[in-house]
Amino acid sequence: MRVPRLVGLMAVDARESARAQGLLLAAPDRPDLTRAVVDYVVRQYPQPGAEVPRDSMVYVWFDFGPGEGGGGVHEPRIPRPPRGGLQRELDEPGDPDMALISP
Repeated sequence: MRVPRLVGLMAVDARESARAQGLLLAAPDRPDLTRAVVDYVVRQYPQPGAEVPRDSMVYVWFDFGPGEGGGGVHEPRIPRPPRGGLQRELDEPGDPDMALISP
C-alpha cells in the first residue's frame, strides 16, 4: 500500500486518512496526538507514495524543528521601508566631515 500525503492536513484529517489506508500515525513532537485537532502536519515520514505494509507506522510532525524555519511573520512591517531607489548613506557618527556642517 502507498503512504498518503499528510503534509498540509489538519491533525484530525491526517489521522482519518492514515486510518483509511490501514496505517498507524505517530507524532514525536505531539505525544497527545489524539487531542490535536486543528494543528497542521508540516512533514511526514515515510514520504507520500512510499510502499509500506499494512499497519505500518507513519510519523508526522506539527512543528518545524530548530533551524528548519517556518514562514516567519507575514504581517506588514510598520513603519514600512521607504519607497524609491538608492538613498545616500549616512555618515558615521563622529565623522570629521560632519564637523564642517554648521546648523
